[in-house]
Amino acid sequence: MDISGKTVLLTGGTAGIGQALARQLMTKGATVIVTGRSPERLEKSRADGFEAIAADLSSPAGADAILQALGARPVDIVINNAGQGVDHDFRKAAPDMALADDCIHANLNTPIRLIAGLMPRLKDRPEAAIVNVTSGLAIAPNAGAAVYCATKAGLRSYTQALRAQLAGTNIRVIEVLPPVVETQMTAGLENRTMANRKMAPQDCAREIVHAIENDREEANVGMVKMLRLVHSISPKLAARLMLRF
Repeated sequence: MDISGKTVLLTGGTAGIGQALARQLMTKGATVIVTGRSPERLEKSRADGFEAIAADLSSPAGADAILQALGARPVDIVINNAGQGVDHDFRKAAPDMALADDCIHANLNTPIRLIAGLMPRLKDRPEAAIVNVTSGLAIAPNAGAAVYCATKAGLRSYTQALRAQLAGTNIRVIEVLPPVVETQMTAGLENRTMANRKMAPQDCAREIVHAIENDREEANVGMVKMLRLVHSISPKLAARLMLRF
């Protein structure tokens, strides 16, 4: 897909991977609409030339706010990039279920709601793409991030089923599986082995752009390539390796 001239809706586009991705897409000639929660970051994005929509994606109101702000505008590419982590480890403390619900909604329910809301206009475009950013943890979970991993595995399954539904249409369905990336969400990562291998957001964003331009169905980013290889040989070994972290 040629990104130039396309209108892109990018959730979580004011920081981390999303911010780097927004800038690279703009450089490619796309009109980029970002979403975020922080008033300061939203204002900075607007100053940088992006349209920015305020939306908290941890409840149904977030997707509703985005769809309302878009009005009837055409959208060629929707990138479900926003992600929310949550501690859910019974070895440490009783989990906060309100925070778990927020994570489930932000990472799984909101992408589904946005795709459903945007599907008619995506079908009306000459070519379109849905890009869902999951995680290497969708393949093999981390023991301490049970809810986060479950949401990403759920989005991975949804993406695969959606791709089958839309086969032969004008809409490409792409899944991107990043490794641990240097973002606000991973700033407090305790495991030093993983923390020391964090990928730069700019490098991750570059691989996402490459996947879109080359109509890739699945893009395994950075260390996830190795995880996919291990998983293809022995799913049990991949699970054991990841569950330690």
